[in-house]
Amino acid sequence: MPPLIAFAGTLGGLAVFRWAYKTAVRVNRELEEARRERVAEAARASEIPTLRRDPVTGAYRPG
Repeated sequence: MPPLIAFAGTLGGLAVFRWAYKTAVRVNRELEEARRERVAEAARASEIPTLRRDPVTGAYRPG
């Protein structure tokens, strides 16, 4: 009986390891997609015109 318990424990351990590995891969893929979206958003943000100070009035205006 003990070899059967050891075998069942080994199979259970492998199943848990496989589940944890797949979960880690999935989470890392989702994080990488989110990081790429942030980089793309930052690139679009650089297209927004910056504010420059008007020397006459001192107000900041796009341009």
